[in-house]
Amino acid sequence: MATQTQVSANFKSWPVILALAIVSLPLIVMYLYFFIDTITDSAPGSLIPNAITFRHWDFLWQARGNRPSIWPVALNTLVFATTVTIIVLLVSSTAGYVLSRLNVPGRGFFLAGVMVLHAFPSVTLIVAIFLVLQMVGLYNSLIGVILVKAALEMPLGIWLMKGFYDTVPWEIEMAGIADGASRFTVFRRLVLPQVRPALMALGLFAFLSSWSEYILPQVLAPGAKAQVLSVYLASLIADDNNFDLSLFKAVGVFYIIPVLILFLFFQKHLMNIYGGGSKG
Repeated sequence: MATQTQVSANFKSWPVILALAIVSLPLIVMYLYFFIDTITDSAPGSLIPNAITFRHWDFLWQARGNRPSIWPVALNTLVFATTVTIIVLLVSSTAGYVLSRLNVPGRGFFLAGVMVLHAFPSVTLIVAIFLVLQMVGLYNSLIGVILVKAALEMPLGIWLMKGFYDTVPWEIEMAGIADGASRFTVFRRLVLPQVRPALMALGLFAFLSSWSEYILPQVLAPGAKAQVLSVYLASLIADDNNFDLSLFKAVGVFYIIPVLILFLFFQKHLMNIYGGGSKG
């Protein structure tokens, strides 16, 4: 009976799957052709490749012109996105817990201020941030961009984590404290597992936002030593006299591969973010 019910449910879901496949087909074809175009050559004005080549990917083993090697740039991007994600998770998970569980004076005012901070686009603050980084000596450094990006991402992270902590029953923590566990042990072993989907989703969003960030690295760290992939990719277009469209596409594919891999590994956590804390 259970098998029959499952088959019936799967049969009913086929129209939805088919509709999503039809809607997604143009995007799939576009990305497939985008990749094929990086490993082939075509005659001018033709959409059909006439030869297979890997010369568009030679940026992986040699620098192109006066541009830096792609690997230090990729490492900068990875360090930038990973560090921002770690900072956002650490601060948001602890600050959200404090705001959810402790009777902090001015808690409502603080939460309102957090959302007001998140409402300001980073572009409107870029001049003030630029001046501050120059004064403290962090302009044109990866550390300065990391701190700025993490600060801009934290307000939403704190607000989201506070909401998820609110869904975790007090009884779980009281039971742990009654058994002799410290507040930190209760937080680490009992509370955090209840909001793990939210932590995973928040970390993924913070990583993707940092990985694709362009304005802050371009304005606050324009030097070659702190360059990230988004700035490197934009520099390929800026050189109008020697613009290589095939190289631009190949670097673009290289840029999105880590994002696709990350999404494949963590997509189930994105699907479970609506669940909040467990009541069990």
